[in-house]
Amino acid sequence: MLPPPFIRQMQELLGAAYPEFEAALSSAPPVSIRLHPVKANPQSAIPNPQSAIPNPPSPIPWHPLGYYLSERPSFTLDPNLHAGAYYVQEASSMFLHEALRRAAELPPRPKILDLCAAPGGKSTLLSAFTGSEGLLVSNEFVRARVGILRENLERWGVPNTAVTHTDAAAFGRLAGWFDVVAVDAPCSGEGLFRKDPDAMREWSPKAVEHCALRQQEILRGAVQALAPGGVLLYSTCTYNRQENEENVRWLCKEYALSPVTLDIPAAWGIERNEWGFRFFPHKLAGEGFFISVLRKQAGPIARRAQPAGFQFLQAVPKNQLPALTPWVSEGESWRFYRTPREEIVALPAVLADDFLMLDPVCNAKWFGVPLGTFKGKDFVPDHALALSLGRSPALPMADLDREQALQFLRKEHFDLPAGVPSGWVLAGFGGLALGWIKAMPNRMNNYLPMERRIRKQGNG
Repeated sequence: MLPPPFIRQMQELLGAAYPEFEAALSSAPPVSIRLHPVKANPQSAIPNPQSAIPNPPSPIPWHPLGYYLSERPSFTLDPNLHAGAYYVQEASSMFLHEALRRAAELPPRPKILDLCAAPGGKSTLLSAFTGSEGLLVSNEFVRARVGILRENLERWGVPNTAVTHTDAAAFGRLAGWFDVVAVDAPCSGEGLFRKDPDAMREWSPKAVEHCALRQQEILRGAVQALAPGGVLLYSTCTYNRQENEENVRWLCKEYALSPVTLDIPAAWGIERNEWGFRFFPHKLAGEGFFISVLRKQAGPIARRAQPAGFQFLQAVPKNQLPALTPWVSEGESWRFYRTPREEIVALPAVLADDFLMLDPVCNAKWFGVPLGTFKGKDFVPDHALALSLGRSPALPMADLDREQALQFLRKEHFDLPAGVPSGWVLAGFGGLALGWIKAMPNRMNNYLPMERRIRKQGNG
């Protein structure tokens, strides 16, 4: 049952179109995915419908790798999901790609900050804009949500990424450093009502007011971190003007920002005004969403001193480097460090100075590719390395069929295919890695982390 104050708000906002909107909230939400630009083969990665007469997926017009599915499959039982071949993402929010593509001419090595990143959908999308030498900082302030953010970014496997856990204001210490800042702000969640009944139960006009003020606090830090001439992408999954247009109007009044005009096809069904773009479920196949694209006024670029060294990382001794370089592609293009927990991480050498600048800003951070740990003289690879695009292509892989792949993901016993060599081997499905196996003459050990094990039965 829609809250009466929400009904009045939407009637005022939509006028005669309100009945169509209300009817759309009673319909089933569309199911959509976004393919990985490197890992996915569209012919094999898109989940197949389970109905007797399958319908082919249809493209999402504002993202080249986005697709609507005709029905919701069992994603948990799809090995391609666990390998990072695609991300299950709401279609409206994929417009972030089109907005940034049209609004910004990025430098060769862009620095992008996703300020409110969990669970990771927009970060995985934004990673396509960094290239091989740019940096993506994926930040989440709520500690309980950092775990799922790390998990999703590990599946995506882009090495030039930092996951951080800090307050938005802390990034003011990197004033003018980022070419793009995305703020998918915590909001009252009106656009999620048909997918999430809890969002409806928790909604109130007071919650809207609280969210709008919280968004302004976050935006202050975002503007400080944004470089002169840089692009701010502000979005919410809500409808009311207070959290959307009024906050953008406030932002432009308080700071040297101005909306960017984007010419998009009318056939997409996206509504636009002077402050941003609105997505309504009765106008298009997607949930409620708002996004504003803003450019910061040009000006001088701040100069800052580079720290002498990392606060929490120590360079790996040279005598250990020969044991590490075979695990990564182009071993000379990495810098290897040890964390306080004795974990080894690899940072792209071209970004080492950028990670160094980021280090003192964030209290909790995870940089680059987690490689693994030394157990005595033996090296035990990390699960994240198996999924990383920075992993060496020369590492052996056991090609598993679907049943074996699901047994691996459940940590159940199965027989390895013939010809698998002894030692560390990637468990593979369709050429994509799922994790590590330690193969021995008479048995094998499954090194999938226990917290990644799936419990659902069936074969998808």
